[in-house]
Amino acid sequence: MLLAILLPFLSFMVRGKVLTGIIYLILQITLIGWLPAAIWAVLSLNNERADKRNDRLIKAMRENKR
Repeated sequence: MLLAILLPFLSFMVRGKVLTGIIYLILQITLIGWLPAAIWAVLSLNNERADKRNDRLIKAMRENKR
């Protein structure tokens, strides 16, 4: 989470989203663009975690259904 706030472009590159990371780097270069890039990176990280959590719940529900 700290990485997403301080270096938004790097948080995407670590997760394998290189093109998105480059866009964030361009935004982060400008001081005005850094704040939206940081917010966008944090929201994206939270959405990815929520998707993984939902996938685990769906998988558990399907296994219990059998």
